[in-house]
Amino acid sequence: MNGMWKNRNVWIILSGEMIAGLGLWTGIIGNLEFMQEKIPSDFVKALIMSIGLLAGIIAGPTAGRIIDQSRKKTVLLVAGLGRLVSVVFMLLAISTGSVWWMVAFIISIQLSATFYFPALQSAIPLVVKDDDLLTMNGMHMNVATIARVVGTALAGVMLVYWSLASLYWVSMLAYAALLGFTMMLKIDEEKGSARSSRKDSDRGGFMEVFPVLKAYPAVGMTLVMTMIPLLFLGSFNLIVINISEIQDVASIKGLIYTAEGIAFMVGSFAVKFITRKWKTTVILFFFATMVAVAEFMLYFAHHIVLTLSAFAVLGFALGCFFPTAMVVFQKQMPKAYHGRFFSFRNMLERVMFQVVLLSAGAFLDIVGLQTMVIIFGMISLGMTLLFFIQMKRRNIILEQPKTEPAAEVIL
Repeated sequence: MNGMWKNRNVWIILSGEMIAGLGLWTGIIGNLEFMQEKIPSDFVKALIMSIGLLAGIIAGPTAGRIIDQSRKKTVLLVAGLGRLVSVVFMLLAISTGSVWWMVAFIISIQLSATFYFPALQSAIPLVVKDDDLLTMNGMHMNVATIARVVGTALAGVMLVYWSLASLYWVSMLAYAALLGFTMMLKIDEEKGSARSSRKDSDRGGFMEVFPVLKAYPAVGMTLVMTMIPLLFLGSFNLIVINISEIQDVASIKGLIYTAEGIAFMVGSFAVKFITRKWKTTVILFFFATMVAVAEFMLYFAHHIVLTLSAFAVLGFALGCFFPTAMVVFQKQMPKAYHGRFFSFRNMLERVMFQVVLLSAGAFLDIVGLQTMVIIFGMISLGMTLLFFIQMKRRNIILEQPKTEPAAEVIL
């Protein structure tokens, strides 16, 4: 692991993520503030947020194919430029008061993310050793979480003293800095057998991912399990806005993000020790259950302590769950398919986010937060139990094999 910290690419990726995360989260808080001013209905807010997700879903197959055919660094740079351009749309939205310019911003920022994140996830196994993947994934998620905590706190302070537009100028500076960090990356695109099987494997699109998932059932099972936390994450911002209204405490937003963020970081450090005692299967299913527990706890959303406790439980569970799931993906999915697989995963997440966003918006308008979180908790528990039964029936083993699969499935 010491060797990992001497790797300049690791520091470039983590520093870039920190700076970009600050820009991302100041922008997200700005979006919520802009929508609270212009749009009264939770469902309409959800509808607008889902438009960007739809754009990402449509672009997903193309993104996956391009990432597998192109240099990862080139894709990261182009996506970074796209982020810079998108901020201009939001500045126009603020100056004109037009919701349509904000829609253009949401679409363009999501399109950039559709290319950026799968390319980054594909690049990480090329810059660190397999044994360091869990540490790197945990650190990368930690840095993203620190950026979220600092970014939301910074945005809250800036909204008090500065204008809404200032948040987006900070975002623009952060994205420009990320572009500079990306230019310094040195990725060995020939690493592993990604290139050796690429000639045969890079011509297709998402359809080629499905036979690979069939050949690697542990990857497929882990993929569907990552859908469980999305019930909470997809409705996260709408829930935070509602809790703020229920408690009539504006500062609760920042406290929620901080509690969840700190707990996430603790979880992602703790999971390295938990993996010594628990198997991958136990970690994924236990912490998927804890996400449901956190949802049930939000029934008491009018109590500040119980609310913050619920988000702390969620943060710790996700901090253990996601780095573990990511290692399964990066180690067991053949490298030649990483671009398409991570694009497919991001597209699947966007579909789920869209369904959850619209459902949460409708539930909040019709039945309110407390009933909604009970429904979500029951769905999460039901899905966890269903996936566990399926895993046992099909005899799927999520643990990393002692030896690498013999061939990287050239289809």
